[in-house]
Amino acid sequence: MVAITGIELLDWVDQTSRGWKKLTTAHPEVLTFPCDIRETKSVAELLQHIVAVELRFAERLNELTETSYESIPYDSVAAIYATHDRAMELLRPLLERDGEFWETVLEMKTRSSGIVRATRRTVLVHLLTHSIRHYAQLATLARQQGVPQNWPMDYIAMHAIR
Repeated sequence: MVAITGIELLDWVDQTSRGWKKLTTAHPEVLTFPCDIRETKSVAELLQHIVAVELRFAERLNELTETSYESIPYDSVAAIYATHDRAMELLRPLLERDGEFWETVLEMKTRSSGIVRATRRTVLVHLLTHSIRHYAQLATLARQQGVPQNWPMDYIAMHAIR
């Protein structure tokens, strides 16, 4: 049994990202909220971290030259989510690849763990669950600052039978 496919997980991340794009467009002040998640100083920096991992890991999966972390913009909602959109464009065609492709081991240098060797499957799952994990942290922070989210972020909400 396949419990969840790469496409379903990617769709969940993309839907969650669209919700945050809509919220931060309506409340751009959220970008300035103080934040210390993953060595950041603001929510804008946390969002940069989220989309930077998406893009850089998508580039690794495609065997493309990685965009430097520092060059990934976070000065506006549009810039942040343009990076997310680019990552999704790189990932979607890969999801049609066969199992052998996904079991190929990649070696990569990461910012936090040094050199890591992992299958493409592991890299994809990390990339997608990494985004969800940080968006969950951001949800708490934004709520504490008086900006609640008005959409369900849990995976079950995507496929609930009503």
